[in-house]
Parts: sequence; structure tokens; C-alpha cells
Amino acid sequence: MLPTLLPFMLFAFVASITPGPTNILVLSNSARYGFKAALPIILGACAGAAGIVLLVGAGVGQSLVQLPRVQSAMQWAGVAWLSYLAWQIFRAPTTAIDPQSAQTRLGLTGAASLQLINPKTWMMALAVVSVFAGTGADRQHQVLILSLVFFLISLPCLGAWAMLGAGSSRVLRSAQAMRRFNQCMALLLLGSTWLGVLI
Repeated sequence: MLPTLLPFMLFAFVASITPGPTNILVLSNSARYGFKAALPIILGACAGAAGIVLLVGAGVGQSLVQLPRVQSAMQWAGVAWLSYLAWQIFRAPTTAIDPQSAQTRLGLTGAASLQLINPKTWMMALAVVSVFAGTGADRQHQVLILSLVFFLISLPCLGAWAMLGAGSSRVLRSAQAMRRFNQCMALLLLGSTWLGVLI
């Protein structure tokens, strides 16, 4: 396991730190609501992705490979949801944001659910299990370790995006600056979502 663990850790770091819809949602929410408000999104997204690695290791993910209609349905459900979230961010009020409002905040369950309908997360998990889990008798043990390692590596990666968002809130003191930031984040989220479908 040790020879494949270091390459897997690098893979998990790159997969978690590079920009994508989840990172943009973490950045946007922490800029608008503060670092603590992004923590449920971080925990939900990391737990969801790690859970999918476990499910794929148990054989559940094979239906995605064998049933392209299931993959397509998941992809379009994810695109619809992320497009809706982008619209919510785009039109978010720039003054007197209520930290208790759940209308534009994703939360722990929403972030975990987003991973469940994201075919890219399933494909990443399929790659993880097929490349790093091996085929021996201790395969399930290795899948469990990979899932835990992925969770532990993705936490600080998404946390870095939350810190970046919280730090940027100091620059976004005016309503106009916050409005531009929201619109920019919404367009980035929409672009990353639709590019994933079109490419």
C-alpha cells in the first residue's frame, strides 16, 4: 500500500485544490458569510467524495460505466442544480445579508448531495479504485484507507479556498464590489459547470 499511497496523496491534492464548482461555491460562500459558514460545505463535499470512493470500491460505481443513461441523467441533474446555484449567487443581495438565511447557502447535506450527482466525482472515484486500490485480498481495506486519506487531504484544500474567500471579504466592503464579486463567482461557477458538459 505504501508505494501507491504517496502518488495517491498527490492525486488527491491536485483533484481537491484545483478550481472546480465545489471550490468556487466554498470561495463564494466564505466571502459572503465568513469562514465558519463555509465549513459545512467543506465537510459535506469532502465526506461526499470520500463516501463515493467507498461505494465505488464496493462495486456500486460500475453501473456508471455500464449504464450511460444513468451517467447522463446524473450529469444533467448536476448541471441544473449548479446552474440554479449560480443564479442564486448572481442575484444575491449585496447589503444586509442574513447569515441565517439558507436561500443561497449550500450547507453540509447540499454539498454532499452535489457530489452524489456529480459524474466527475464518480469517475474520479473509479480512477482511484482501479489505479490505487489493487486487486489483492486486502482490497477493501485499501479502499477504506484511500477514502480516509482523500477526506483528510481534501479538507485543508477546500479550507484554503474558504480562507481565500474570507480574506477577500476585506476588499469587498462596498455594495458595488460585493455585487461584482457575486456576479464573477456566479459566472465562474456557470462556466466550470457547462465546460464540464461541453468538453
